Amino acid sequence: MKLGELAVVGLKHTRNAVAETLYLKSGIDITRPVTFHALVNERCNCKCRHCEYWRQEEYIPEMTVEEWKKTLLSIREFTGPFAINFSGGEPFIKKGFIELLQFCRAENIHAGVTTNGALLNERNVSAIVAAKPFNLNISCDSHEAAVHDYIRGMNGLFSKITRGMALLQEEQAKQGVVFPVIIKPTVMSLNFRSLPDIIDWAVKTGATAVNFQPLGRWTPETYDELWIEEKDIPELDSVMETVIAMKRNGAPVMNSEEVLRLMSASFREEKASPENLPCRIALQELYIRPDGEAKLCFHFPSVGNTQKQSAKEIWTGEQAQKIRKATLTCDKLCLLTCLSHKSLIHKVNQAVTILRRQRKKKS
Repeated sequence: MKLGELAVVGLKHTRNAVAETLYLKSGIDITRPVTFHALVNERCNCKCRHCEYWRQEEYIPEMTVEEWKKTLLSIREFTGPFAINFSGGEPFIKKGFIELLQFCRAENIHAGVTTNGALLNERNVSAIVAAKPFNLNISCDSHEAAVHDYIRGMNGLFSKITRGMALLQEEQAKQGVVFPVIIKPTVMSLNFRSLPDIIDWAVKTGATAVNFQPLGRWTPETYDELWIEEKDIPELDSVMETVIAMKRNGAPVMNSEEVLRLMSASFREEKASPENLPCRIALQELYIRPDGEAKLCFHFPSVGNTQKQSAKEIWTGEQAQKIRKATLTCDKLCLLTCLSHKSLIHKVNQAVTILRRQRKKKS
């Protein structure tokens, strides 16, 4: 991630912040999406205790790599240069996915990836680094192998992640390529007491930053085993204050202090407070599912399909306008990093955290 790339993305967010204010005050909509999330599949090689994807008997159809390329070009025609994060499922089990990353680099599309790390082997890492992604997020829930592997349902996964991170650093140095590698733990009952240790481990293993997200209610295990219950909330608050102190002392934690302090509210399933409203996510972001279905927010219905409509037609269409208005009155407290809307200053601070850490790693 280079300063010039961040500047381009930052300018788009600044422009859209003005457009958001205009929409909220007048109803005039000149917004355009500035952040894109793409699920390339729901298939996965892990069996995470907090995920439903791997339990499905059948999976929805997946767009081919060529269909994804057409979708990406349609977005660029509408928005100009843009950033997108690919995830799944597990994106690296999709045939041709690294080719899609290479296409993004060739077309000046800032593509990031979220992975479980199981396929960060020598061959893949070399090709990934050569594709120069905007960032690489690795889902890792503990600094202890037994805990992480249990949560993710794959024996040996933690060792694959640590080996993969070492390979990434070696290959980045070899190819002269720099991009952030971000550890993304899901906060839950099995790991919340060790979040400071996860930060220390991430720094020692060469990660650029850490970005926490709270568990969501989804699977039976999230109700029976993984949820942080009321009796443990005071301890969670104490841990979060420790994380905040580490952040103030320079630890590369991407979450804002506000979000870290709201973790307990998330586990209490509280509504968003007035100061966090209205939700602006539908003025900023577009989510694309494996079959091309497009959404402004996962909690709301589809607004179109990229295989049938252009990105502009989807964003400006009647259904999108309807959903956009509806999201403004939603009071869900969404702290999942893929769903939560972020202020411009929060986005700037996240970028500064990454750049500062990259500079420190170089020195």
